[in-house]
Amino acid sequence: MELKSYLGAALLAAFTVSPVLAAGTTQDIKPADQVGGKRLGELSCKIDGGWGLLLGSSKAATCDFKKVDGTTEIYTGKLSKLGIDIGKTEDAYMTWAVFSRVDVEPGPEALLGSYSGISAEASLGIGLGANALIGGNGKNIGLQPLAIQGNSGLNVAVGLASLSLEATTN
Repeated sequence: MELKSYLGAALLAAFTVSPVLAAGTTQDIKPADQVGGKRLGELSCKIDGGWGLLLGSSKAATCDFKKVDGTTEIYTGKLSKLGIDIGKTEDAYMTWAVFSRVDVEPGPEALLGSYSGISAEASLGIGLGANALIGGNGKNIGLQPLAIQGNSGLNVAVGLASLSLEATTN
């Protein structure tokens, strides 16, 4: 079987399985302007490239959280995936709108913690992907895809994603 055939089958599987995974969760992926809760700002991350290890991957992330008041916090962390993850990607960039389910002002380092949700991406040269995640302190923070992930490489991934964020020391 040629590489094109393998890639075609993998892409078909990714786009067939991802709606099934999404239907099995209580998580809705909506445009950021339709999400309920209090908008806290935007989280933009650079996710290191690397290999998908068939059943998952783990890649380092460096993120800037620009709060609605204009201040910025920097986080480091790791984006991990569990599910189908086959191939190699270069660095990727993702931006999420950050929401809180509760109406409180975010304190310093408000995004510390772990987030989880569904993930789907495909790359053949240039690719796209999205990860909608919920977590943080008390599972009250939602990360809704604002800008679709941009990456390059040859990769197919669909399954569960987790993002852990730690504060950086300056």
